[in-house]
Amino acid sequence: MRAIAWIVLLLAVVLGVGACSKTVLDPRDYQMPVGAPTNERGVIAARIAQSYLGVPYIWSGASPSGFDCSGLVSYVYGRLGVSIPHNAAQQFRFGTPVDRAELVPGDVVFFDHLRHNGIYVGDGRFVHATTPGGVKMARLEDDWFRKRWVGARRL
Repeated sequence: MRAIAWIVLLLAVVLGVGACSKTVLDPRDYQMPVGAPTNERGVIAARIAQSYLGVPYIWSGASPSGFDCSGLVSYVYGRLGVSIPHNAAQQFRFGTPVDRAELVPGDVVFFDHLRHNGIYVGDGRFVHATTPGGVKMARLEDDWFRKRWVGARRL
């Protein structure tokens, strides 16, 4: 009986130490990409984002079973080894600012007071997760996005 108590105590300690938490970290707590961003990484990010077209929208989603906007961006860049938070406003603090006229595939585009974002794929289009519709393509010149443009970052 005493051995069982020790095993239960050991399991409790191991599980307590390894438990996950949803603590929001400061951007300085995330490892930043080494070196300057390359267009190759951006092209790959744009392709990955497009591969999830049609995936449903899930609030707080960050996996191929469902995404929200910042979850899609975080997941795509995570597949490329770039760790960024799952929050559009926090993601805006990362990378290099990019003028709208200088966008290239893979740039992260931000809208609506940093409450929405997506990944630019070229030709004035970007992939984002929204409700209704899930992951889909939109145009920067669509009225809603044009009026609510905030900026872009290159990771």
